[in-house]
This record gives sequence, C-alpha cells and structure tokens, in this order.
Amino acid sequence: MLEGKRIGLGITASHCTYDQLLPMISSLQNEGAIVVPIITHSVLRAATRFGTGEEWVKKIEEATGEKVVSSIAEAEPFGPTNPLDCMVISPLTGNSMSRFANAATDSPVLMAAKATLRNGKPIVLGVSTNDALGLNGMNLMKLLNMKHVYFIPFGQDDCIKKPNSLIADFSLLADTVAAALQGEQLQPLLILHKDA
Repeated sequence: MLEGKRIGLGITASHCTYDQLLPMISSLQNEGAIVVPIITHSVLRAATRFGTGEEWVKKIEEATGEKVVSSIAEAEPFGPTNPLDCMVISPLTGNSMSRFANAATDSPVLMAAKATLRNGKPIVLGVSTNDALGLNGMNLMKLLNMKHVYFIPFGQDDCIKKPNSLIADFSLLADTVAAALQGEQLQPLLILHKDA
C-alpha cells in the first residue's frame, strides 16, 4: 500500500501521546514506507515525566533508521530538492494546529508541511489537543477545508472532564495516509473514541 513512499512524520509536543509514536512508525514501515522523522524545537528541549527530548530522539532514530530533522534549515529542502510523498503531523498539538492554519512556519515540522504543500502532496494531521472544540475550533475548521489536508479520524477522549478535547485514533494512521495519497479522506472522520 505504501511501498517505497517517503513519509515525513512530524512530531509536536503532545507528550502524553508519545507512547503511540513507535507504533505509528511501525504501522507505516509495515506497509513498506520510509519514515523521515521531523520534530519541533519544543520536542527536542522538553523534559517531562514521559521522558527527555534526547531520549525520544534516540528512540525515534533507532525506530526509523533515519536522523531526526530538528531545524527549519534541514526541513526546507523537502520542497524543492528532497520531496516527501506525504507529510504527517501526529501528534498535532493545539499550538501547532493554530500556527499551521494561519500559515506560520516557525518550526521544522511546519516548514516541512509548507514544503510538502508547495509540491501539491498530502498533509495528514493527527490531532491531540485539549482545545480543539474551544478557541482552536476555528483553526480546526479552516484545516478541514484546506486542499491537500487530511485528518486521522478523531473523537472526544473525555467529553465530561475535557469537553473541548479531541484526539485521533492513531491506529488508523497508515490507512489515512493511503487514502490521502489517493486524494481521499478516510471515513468516518468523526469517531467515538475508544477511551471516551
């Protein structure tokens, strides 16, 4: 399905979903994809109860067999000289969602996304944010209507305690990428999240 495709995996600082990173990488590799990891500055610098940036970079590089792209200068060539077949941003935080929806390119992940859009290639987003149905709702709607942008199906993960929160079903990543490469949104887009 994804044999030989170069898939950029942009990782933003949704630390609580990092346990899904290695399975996401495996799901793409199991379909024959080459996974190129790209991280935001905050992923590199953060030290949380989920681990340090250095620890995660090591795990990601071991899993992908690729050096992590961690600067805007390293990400820019994905446009003109070193294109990706598809760019995934997963997990996508509310902060990065807002910046991407408003054309900011102030991180390696967003620069890689901009470069990929420049080539008319698909962007796949895996939301993980507590404010998708709050202040970030307008950015979510903007991205849902953007050409070449697709979403891993998502739903509320805790509608009682976190009513504005949405999280993607990351197990659907490979299927979403395959559909996006055909110019289609995997359906259904809105799901009842397993953990809800």
